[in-house]
Amino acid sequence: MTNSHLPSKEELKSIYLFEGLDDKQLDTVIKSMLCMTLAAKERLFDFGDTAERFYYVKSGQIKLFRLSENGDEKVIEIIREGETFAEAIMFMKKNIYPVNSQAIMASEIFSFDMQIFTELLHDSIDSCFNLMASMSKRLRLRVEDINNLSLQDATHRLVDYLLQQLPEGVEEASEIHLNTPKSIIASQLSIQPETFSRILSRLSKKEMISTHGNTITLMDLQRLRDVL
Repeated sequence: MTNSHLPSKEELKSIYLFEGLDDKQLDTVIKSMLCMTLAAKERLFDFGDTAERFYYVKSGQIKLFRLSENGDEKVIEIIREGETFAEAIMFMKKNIYPVNSQAIMASEIFSFDMQIFTELLHDSIDSCFNLMASMSKRLRLRVEDINNLSLQDATHRLVDYLLQQLPEGVEEASEIHLNTPKSIIASQLSIQPETFSRILSRLSKKEMISTHGNTITLMDLQRLRDVL
């Protein structure tokens, strides 16, 4: 883990947590910020560690996961470029990380002091309401994810995931490239790796997709959407 360059105020403003902060508040955030790079498979924090900072992924991917008593890994979430994680712990009674975190690939992240940020919120009602609005939007997205996991079968979840990788507005056959290993995607979708492979094979035989390594061509978007 090594230090990296500091971001600009404009870059910080793109992070939903800081949208409602003024320049003086942003200066306070910058003073407490750390920038670092992680190598692939490098751990950032472990389950049960004291939580003092939250994070923003500038580039790369971070895996959040838990381990069962048998040592089996369950991926809770994959944090990608432009996303934050661990910020919700600021509002919990126990300031400990509830998951493990590990870089999937070489990643650059910004970290922020939880105590300093909560002090900013205590001093500004407007900032609190702005943050509540942003977090409400994110909560709705999480509820949709939970519905997908609980109400849809494995094929539905995988097809839904593949369609979400398409650029907005695409209506014709299009290639997508999976930057995240398939085994990790399978774990995130609560699908066994062998089941994941069988579903891809079945969709290929039906000529709905074609696969070449980590590149998948969605050949028949309408039929894929009909699956949902």
